[in-house]
Amino acid sequence: MKKKLLVPIEISARHVHLCQNDFVRLFGKRQKFKKIKNLSQSGEFVSQQTVDLYHHGYSLKKVRVVGPWREQTQVELSVTDCWHLRIKPVLRLSGELSQTTGILLKYKNKEVVLLRGVIVAKRHWHLSTKLAQQYGLLNKKKVCARVSGERGGIIDNIIIRHADNYHSHIHLDTDEANAWGLLANAKVEIIL
Repeated sequence: MKKKLLVPIEISARHVHLCQNDFVRLFGKRQKFKKIKNLSQSGEFVSQQTVDLYHHGYSLKKVRVVGPWREQTQVELSVTDCWHLRIKPVLRLSGELSQTTGILLKYKNKEVVLLRGVIVAKRHWHLSTKLAQQYGLLNKKKVCARVSGERGGIIDNIIIRHADNYHSHIHLDTDEANAWGLLANAKVEIIL
């Protein structure tokens, strides 16, 4: 009997990735990221900095900034967050920002207007290249996972993202995790 491939879940709440220019415009050129804690993927961390988001008179306050800097600023929300802000949810992989909605970011009296960049992140599985090769898994292909328990079932369309320095975690947003009754670090079984 083949050993089950169990992968921990990481739950991603709303957050913002800033490019260096937007970080400076909001927080000043003398400011640096103030790291609170590291995330599961190497080099990624939760910062102390937060911004407020505004769209058509609706807002979300104190949205956490995640480091390090990105090439382009992007805002990752759940579908529930999008409905609250009156934004049409657009599913994308991180960094794929074409045809997405813009938003206003504020910190104290500073602001940045994004013409695009609001996404609902597609569920995805970070894993090492070595593990991907071991199971014959290719970048951007999809797998499914079995969730056990009373709210159990099959999670479809989990996109594979592998790199040498990745650690094995499936990223779901808060809406998805709540729907499946999953807590952080719960494990799901990959269906191969």
